[in-house]
Parts: sequence; C-alpha cells; structure tokens
Amino acid sequence: MDQDEAARVRALGEIAAEFDLDAIRVRTGDTEIEIVRRDPALHAPVTYAMPPAPGAPTLTPAATDAPSAAPAAGANMRKVTAPVVGVFYRSANPDAEAFVEVGSRVAAGDTLCILEAMKLMNEITTDHPGVVARILVENGELVSLGQELFWIEP
Repeated sequence: MDQDEAARVRALGEIAAEFDLDAIRVRTGDTEIEIVRRDPALHAPVTYAMPPAPGAPTLTPAATDAPSAAPAAGANMRKVTAPVVGVFYRSANPDAEAFVEVGSRVAAGDTLCILEAMKLMNEITTDHPGVVARILVENGELVSLGQELFWIEP
C-alpha cells in the first residue's frame, strides 16, 4: 500500500468515526476501499460465572417473563439485506407510493426501497422473485450493513 492509499484509508477511518458509521466503501476507478468497524461487544473478553454452591437456590427466568421473539423466517424465505449503511426509504420521494407493500409480488430486479448513504440514493433491488412477506424496517430508519430489510417468499 502506497502513502496515498494509506492516507485515504486513514481519512475514511476518521470519517467513519466522526459520523459513527458501521462501514464505509469508496470506489475510485478500479480501486475500492471498504472500512468496517467491529462491534466491541463481539470482541469483549469472555467472563465465566461460578456455579452456585450446592443447596443454594437457583434463579431461572420464567418463560412468561421474556418478551416474545420476532417470528423466525421459514427455511424457504429469501432475505434481502442492506448492502450499505444508510437511511431506509420505502418510496422515491415523500409524495410517491411505496415501491412494495407486504403481499406485493416482485420479480428479480424489482426495486424494493432506497438506502441513502452519504447523500447518494441507492436503489435496493431483489434477486428473488416471489411475494413480500415482511418489511422489517420503518421508513426513515437508519439501517446497518447486513441488516435484514425484507423477507421474500418464493
């Protein structure tokens, strides 16, 4: 890596930190630089708890205490994820109809939404034909790299 590339990488890292971005990708000609910040929680040291002493009461959460988890996608469900960090928009502009609704039939290549990243509007399309089963993000919500946006049922 030459000095110019190293300077660009440092500058992109500073931009990512300044704006608290999870990832940033820049393409100039044939060169593409991507910086992905790691989640510190994923790299935190592992702590182990000692087992309770014999005869000591154990606390186990009741099944009713835990909030119900969101339904899991079926095995045949296709997931469309965010290819960039950005703001999720369901339509091309505030006055326009949403690209898709739950129950909409889509073909490969159809636009599902727009992700605004660094003032660029990125149309997100589907590779999977089928029916939109779930829209997992609210309009105007900031999404992370790799976050699930849609479930498409074949």
